Amino acid sequence: MDRERFERQLRFILELDKEKNILRQTHLSGHGRRENDAEHAWHMAVMIWLLKEYANEEFDLARAMMMALVHDVVEIDAGDTYAYDEQGKKTQKEREEKAAERIFGLLPPKQREELKELFAEYEALSTPEARFVRVMDNLQPLLLNDSNGGEDWRAHGVRRDQVEGRHASTALGSKEIGAYAMELIDENVRKGNIRENEEV
Repeated sequence: MDRERFERQLRFILELDKEKNILRQTHLSGHGRRENDAEHAWHMAVMIWLLKEYANEEFDLARAMMMALVHDVVEIDAGDTYAYDEQGKKTQKEREEKAAERIFGLLPPKQREELKELFAEYEALSTPEARFVRVMDNLQPLLLNDSNGGEDWRAHGVRRDQVEGRHASTALGSKEIGAYAMELIDENVRKGNIRENEEV
């Protein structure tokens, strides 16, 4: 055993534990507590396996699942930026890139580069894997918000154009799930959970 390599891997593993403390705005189904980043990533990874048949393109399942599991690791340092927080989004990229350098930098060089590459690939939507992972990243909170009667959308006064804007990339990875997402958005607008664009 290369003891130094092993210890670096263990440091990274312990660092990952901090992701369980990063709370998202989305609440668990059934009006539960706020979910954390680790739960969100786990849920996405399972969804990728379950819903793979709806992807627009063939993709590497293991790579996509690992991408989902690490896509929000940077939020350990950068914090969670709410999907509809326009101010927070202005500095999000810079904060997350800095976090990626530090957190993935804990690993031995080859693993560090592999995970940095996965993270960059996801952000750029440059592969079939990244595009399908983004589908899950968009769909998972949509399902939870819908299951909670739109509680989180209503609390933040979220508009149709904001939710549709977030889902603009969904059809890139799955046209079928993209169409379903738009149906769910329409339904929640009708129910008053999501505001119409013209509302002030």
